[in-house]
Amino acid sequence: MTLLNIRNLGITLSSPLFSRLNLVVNAGDRIGIVAGNGRGKSTLFRCIAGTLGPTEGDITRARGLTVGYVEQNVPPALFAMPFYDAVLDALAPEQTQTESWRVDVVLGSLEVPEELHRRSLSALSGGWQRLAMLARIWVTEPDLLMLDEPTNHLDLGKIARLEEWLNALPRDVPVILASHDRAFLDAVTNRTLFLRPEQSQIFALPYSRARASIDELDAADSRRYERDMKTAEQLRKQAAKLNNIGINSGSDLLVIKTKQLKQRADKLEDVAKPAHLERSAGAIRLANRGTHAKVLVTLDDATVETPDGTLLFKTGRQFICQGDRIVLLGENGAGKTRLIAMLRKAIANPDTAGNGIKATPSLALGYGDQALADLPDADTPMDTIIRRFDVGDQRARALLAGAGMSIEMQGRPTGQLSGGQKARLGMLVLRLSNPNFYLLDEPTNHLDIDGQEALEGELMAHQASCLLVSHDRSFVRAVGNRFWLIEKRRLVEVESPEGFFASAAGRDDWPRG
Repeated sequence: MTLLNIRNLGITLSSPLFSRLNLVVNAGDRIGIVAGNGRGKSTLFRCIAGTLGPTEGDITRARGLTVGYVEQNVPPALFAMPFYDAVLDALAPEQTQTESWRVDVVLGSLEVPEELHRRSLSALSGGWQRLAMLARIWVTEPDLLMLDEPTNHLDLGKIARLEEWLNALPRDVPVILASHDRAFLDAVTNRTLFLRPEQSQIFALPYSRARASIDELDAADSRRYERDMKTAEQLRKQAAKLNNIGINSGSDLLVIKTKQLKQRADKLEDVAKPAHLERSAGAIRLANRGTHAKVLVTLDDATVETPDGTLLFKTGRQFICQGDRIVLLGENGAGKTRLIAMLRKAIANPDTAGNGIKATPSLALGYGDQALADLPDADTPMDTIIRRFDVGDQRARALLAGAGMSIEMQGRPTGQLSGGQKARLGMLVLRLSNPNFYLLDEPTNHLDIDGQEALEGELMAHQASCLLVSHDRSFVRAVGNRFWLIEKRRLVEVESPEGFFASAAGRDDWPRG
């Protein structure tokens, strides 16, 4: 049954976000939308929800269709509300008195602990706030559910719960979601839309298989375009040769033939379409200063504690060596961030660090945290680069432009940048620091898939040494070559992250290896 029909839809702001988009949404569809940062995913959602009119084309909805749109941000008016009340508030006034049981059912299905029901949204983590917004929409029982970056701020356990919840929905309820989480897309979608300025492509496949298919199409388009351009060039060369002969011999036939060849070349060039090239949201490049030291950091049974002195875990004797890309695994609250803070302090102040952590004197640290707190909101990107590094205005502007920031963005306070723009600024700062060891806490937060893959490629190409924390399973699998797990108040090395991923998803039968 067709619930939504999108025909020749287009949105143009300063440039086309997308055009001539055709999409049919049927009962039971689970559609993943893939595009770079700022490339129109949220805009398309607003068009479907009816809060934004398109530049061209139209959307036909089934009679009486209700659309539930879960946006990325919490409306400020809801922050002071308790979790339960924020969900109850989504019901119509006449329902709140007699149908509050709906809230209990939805919170139960999302496994929201009872103790959080009366806690205000402002006091909750970003992950619980995201689930509160989902609960607000689902309690209204929409016919079509749309989720914009639903895994943002969710830990692995909550992502697993969300995957289970989505896969347990009634099969006739269509879901459209935009996400940069590749493993999540593979787990919950059966169709994939690659949203592009021109020639958006839809595949009846989950993300990874759809990505392989569109890569093949793009490669074929590229070969076809190159072949057509080469043919046109040969026709022009042939026309030029005949033209010279025709002029010298006075042959009208050759002049006509020359004209025909030029026309064929013109027509071929007019019809030929270049292969799609993703507009760069900003290059991500890293550096590796290098060091002669084989062992970069030694952990000699270091004790990791909470601020009040409660033991979280002990590290045992561990070594971080050159070329190690160590992924730190553990449940939320296990102490991952505390260990990273201790490592950062030990590297910055080797003489006073103590507590069983010793860094080689030649270590140069590159640190990036998930909140990008090292980039003050009031500073502009230009301020950030010029104050921290020995570069002039012209060089700073060129570096920022390479990171995807226009002149106007370069002078805007960092707090006004999008998450993706701020993440790329953070990566530029890391690169200019020229480290030989990286501490990365959720480095793929806010990065689109192209950015994630670029970061993966840079870490691998430079054989960068790093210790990282990430909830992005695809990133962890691609980058990690060692895995440390915080378990039962000890830090242990495991062969693979899969056992931890399975445990986070509630499947304890996975062998840890």
